[in-house]
Amino acid sequence: GSHDSFSFYIDEASPVGPEQPETVQNFVSVFGTVAKKLMRKWLATQTMNFTSQLGAGIRYFDLRISTKPRDPDNELYFAHGLFSAKVKEGLEEINAFLAEHPKEVVFLDFNHFYGMQKYHHEKLVQMLKDTYGNKMCPAIFAHEVTLQYLWEKEHQVLVFYHSPVAVEVAFLWPGQMMPAPWANTTDTEKLIQFLQASITERRKKGSFFISQVVLTPKASTVVKGVASGLRETITERALPAMMEWVRTQKAGESGVNIITADFVELGDFISTVIKLNYALDEGEDDTT
Repeated sequence: GSHDSFSFYIDEASPVGPEQPETVQNFVSVFGTVAKKLMRKWLATQTMNFTSQLGAGIRYFDLRISTKPRDPDNELYFAHGLFSAKVKEGLEEINAFLAEHPKEVVFLDFNHFYGMQKYHHEKLVQMLKDTYGNKMCPAIFAHEVTLQYLWEKEHQVLVFYHSPVAVEVAFLWPGQMMPAPWANTTDTEKLIQFLQASITERRKKGSFFISQVVLTPKASTVVKGVASGLRETITERALPAMMEWVRTQKAGESGVNIITADFVELGDFISTVIKLNYALDEGEDDTT
């Protein structure tokens, strides 16, 4: 999986997202485009677009949705500090891949909503229906979702929706079925301790589970590496230790399930995660 999957594109001409604190809003109002260019270096956690991510092996997408202030078209956008592409365009890009690869399955995790009213959610639900239709798998028990089951039903999309709206729509899986504990640290050692503890505490049945192999910059980190950005200042330096942790994991009910990272093309992250599946016992049902 990819963290902030849509952030390969950050629109520097867009306003600051409504979720950003007043300090950031003020920073941009004073320094304008220069501030946004610097922000982009820290907000972009991916470089590959959806099609490239899918081609490389990514199957879980971390999606954050926002309305844009004073937008006459009332569009929905992906957003992480600044705005990214229109949601409709991203969903259609993913659908094009699925149409060409009928046995592939993706997880779409809508886990943050900013500036959205009830009618915005209704618009997004309708957009999902129009784009994916019967490709979407209705919410059932997580351990029942084998690849064989999905292939028989011709389902290719599981949509997780972290909002009470999910209760009202059959094809929306409740957000609590896709927990993603967040370490919120810049320290690689603390991150690995957190990841290990999270897996130990994980419920064995009833939900999917995300291990976020992601370091989060503090304000002081950004100030020190303001011109370098997230990739150079944090991700690349921490990569060897993080990949060592991934390599030592086991997939399955008592181990890892979905692993997400920034800049998924770095190192051998994707191939290493995929290899974990081959270590499962031959007789075990493949649930993801």
